[in-house]
Amino acid sequence: MSRSIISTDQAPQAIGTYSQAVKTGNTVYLSGQIPLVAETMELVEGDMRAQITRVFENLSAVAAASGGSLADVAKLNIYLTDLAHFPLVNEIMAEYFQEPYPARAAVGVAALPKGAQVEMDAVLVLE
Repeated sequence: MSRSIISTDQAPQAIGTYSQAVKTGNTVYLSGQIPLVAETMELVEGDMRAQITRVFENLSAVAAASGGSLADVAKLNIYLTDLAHFPLVNEIMAEYFQEPYPARAAVGVAALPKGAQVEMDAVLVLE
């Protein structure tokens, strides 16, 4: 099966040896997104709500570049440096997703790149 590399300037560029996303067949694997602003490659200014929202916007941009959207997410992984923010993630996630919701995991981690407090990756399945 062939692989296609997905890239967009509407989301932060990779800050390491990885691609923004890889499409294999009708499955798209989105790399982790932290709350970087694509134009500046700096963390978004603001509170935790701003960070979570920026991550969903970044994931949405990469999903669109693959020919899909967040509606195509089958699995979402969330990494938080403080699990006390989990209710806020749920609140904001409801603005981006509708039932039926994707499968999901939320994991507490000690640290994330560039001092971010949240990172998410996803798997899309396109029709």
